[in-house]
Amino acid sequence: MIISREIQKALNNHKPVVALESTIISHGMPYPKNVQTALAVEQVIREHGAIPATIGIINGEPVIGMSPEEIEQFGKRKGVAKVSRRDLPIVFANKGWGATTVAATMILAEMAGIEVFVTGGIGGAHRGAQNNFDISADLEELGKTNVTVVSAGVKAILDIPLTLEILETKGVPVLCYGTDEFPEFYTRSSGIIMENTVNSPVEAAKIIKCKRDNHFDGGVLVANPIPEEYAMNKKQINDAIETALKRASEENITGKHITPFLLKTIVELTGGLSLESNIKLILNNAAVGAEIAKELMKLWK
Repeated sequence: MIISREIQKALNNHKPVVALESTIISHGMPYPKNVQTALAVEQVIREHGAIPATIGIINGEPVIGMSPEEIEQFGKRKGVAKVSRRDLPIVFANKGWGATTVAATMILAEMAGIEVFVTGGIGGAHRGAQNNFDISADLEELGKTNVTVVSAGVKAILDIPLTLEILETKGVPVLCYGTDEFPEFYTRSSGIIMENTVNSPVEAAKIIKCKRDNHFDGGVLVANPIPEEYAMNKKQINDAIETALKRASEENITGKHITPFLLKTIVELTGGLSLESNIKLILNNAAVGAEIAKELMKLWK
């Protein structure tokens, strides 16, 4: 594992560090929007007093704290593997390049000693998962890996109620940030009322600390809704999702290819509006994640 000097120094001195994934760079957005967004997210984290650690795999080595030049390479390079838990040993052994999913980023963040990880939305149970068992490894990781994930809920293309049931079964605390309703990624409202709400970074940090102090293994999900001014029209985005799902079925797209296909199709169907909302919600998550990381460091000192 290669940990940048800045990140290692921050960890040694108990400074707040926030992990970031690299799938969003290689598989989530077109170039140069992907690189611009990745660097903007890092900047937001710095502006809120924490240090960003973008994680990826270069020549078979996990890199914790990628440089701007490495992020640029990820944004341009073709054939970067999308890496989850099952793929890590293969990419390591083959000295490959890998963009880490939520699951893989959690694993590497925990190995590096980073508690807080910011993403757009986690994976979950796809629609129809009761029949095809298409369930993201992200949920397994949240059940066992000691990392807090700040996201705008789960990707709206998924079966949100089923995903939440699985998280409950795996004992994952889901904390809705500033709302009692689980967010629906592109929109603030899913209609699902949740039990646990936190209204400040301090409240979230206290719960995370108690989980760690008592050795309750597993992740914490902080569900942070997209700001109202950037939320999409609910009918417009739902219609686009249904059309994208139909196209995926017609083209027999499954497995790790389905999420990138759906997101790309939704961007096309919404004339780019979904991409802009996606970027805004990630920037918002970065601000909240940095503040939580700062409060955690105060509690742990």
